[in-house]
Amino acid sequence: MKFQKFTALLLAVLLVLSLAACGTKDNEKKADMSSKDSAMTDEPKNAEEALALHKELLERENAILSENTELWEKVFMEADKGMAMIEDGKNYGDFLLDTIEGAKDQFTDKEYEWLKESATEISNIENKLTELENKYPEIMQESTDGDMSVPAGSDMTNPPDDGSMQKFPSFEGKDLDGNEVKSDELFSANAVTVVNFWFTTCNPCVGELSELDALNKELAKKGGALIGVNTFTLDGDEAAISEAKDVLAKKGATYQNVYFDSDGEAGKFTTNIFAYPTTYVVDRNGNIVGEPIVGAITEENQAETLQKLIDQALAADMG
Repeated sequence: MKFQKFTALLLAVLLVLSLAACGTKDNEKKADMSSKDSAMTDEPKNAEEALALHKELLERENAILSENTELWEKVFMEADKGMAMIEDGKNYGDFLLDTIEGAKDQFTDKEYEWLKESATEISNIENKLTELENKYPEIMQESTDGDMSVPAGSDMTNPPDDGSMQKFPSFEGKDLDGNEVKSDELFSANAVTVVNFWFTTCNPCVGELSELDALNKELAKKGGALIGVNTFTLDGDEAAISEAKDVLAKKGATYQNVYFDSDGEAGKFTTNIFAYPTTYVVDRNGNIVGEPIVGAITEENQAETLQKLIDQALAADMG
């Protein structure tokens, strides 16, 4: 956990200097718990305070998901592969709670209690984030986060073991304006295509939309393109399409977003992605270049890795 009230902790140490180490740890734990409670109950006085709190909560959520990663991976491996993530609009914590409960017999009592407690905290964080975003909508323009909203737990995010290139699953669908889109025509028309998977209520996903739009403009100069796949819009859900278009417009993102049937090859591929946002680089022949980028490109490491894969695809196309 991230400790932010160093002054309070230092004062506590000075006051209990003669206590044993275990006593100091107890004080630190209590201080951290106090900080958590404060963040969830304090009301920001202005947009600046709201932005700081929003970022703090996102960092805390990521810290929870980064703890006991093997256990979280087990959770997602046990998830119903046919279930679209947060299909009914639930937040991350509710999705996690449902998944954990459904796989309860796969965990020890201690693991189950820890997971349930952690998922409940995430649910509370998400509710607070939504509250802040509704009251201070301007903070969404600034509070971007470079980490994935959920840890990866899908075999579909891994390349083949034999070293051969994995084909991006074919699809025939439409963009959000109703224009027909075929994957083979899309990929063959571009020297490189970046495919970004996201969904409307994913904070890191929405946070990177402006950067993705800028990337699309840069790719266009080199004969490439970027497309988005909003998982809520699969099967042409009209309400989800309208919401996605509204979010894209607010972020100034004009690049093409597409959808397809959930029961097709690409649809099944999509439901096996449990980390968002996830971004793939695809060459002109429809091959996936390298490994997927898990996490928003607003984070430096993700941005650098993505650029390397793009350059690799462009170099191969020129060769």
